[in-house]
Amino acid sequence: MNKVSFARQLRKKSTIEERRLWNLLKNKQFHNLKFRRQHPIGKYVADFVCEELMLIIELDGGQHNTDEIIEKDNARSEYLRLQGYKVIRFWNNDVYKNIEGIISEIEKYITN
Repeated sequence: MNKVSFARQLRKKSTIEERRLWNLLKNKQFHNLKFRRQHPIGKYVADFVCEELMLIIELDGGQHNTDEIIEKDNARSEYLRLQGYKVIRFWNNDVYKNIEGIISEIEKYITN
């Protein structure tokens, strides 16, 4: 399966947390910035991307808390940084427990 088809499949099967954050970012609702979700970049598909800011937002579930996955995520983030993107990661549970903190952290990248 190519990356575009894979990205479409991910959009259709998005998690509740991804949908909740997407509801805040879509349609230029967030500081009039255009975000894309499940957007292919090179060999990866990023959760949320703002091309204007060269910013990627990743939401990670509990499965990302093993040494093996952390290592893969770090390699992925480094690859994306080498493509010119800033990468920030949040835990899925932060979408429920600290959505204001997530928004505040994203806003830091708007002014920098």
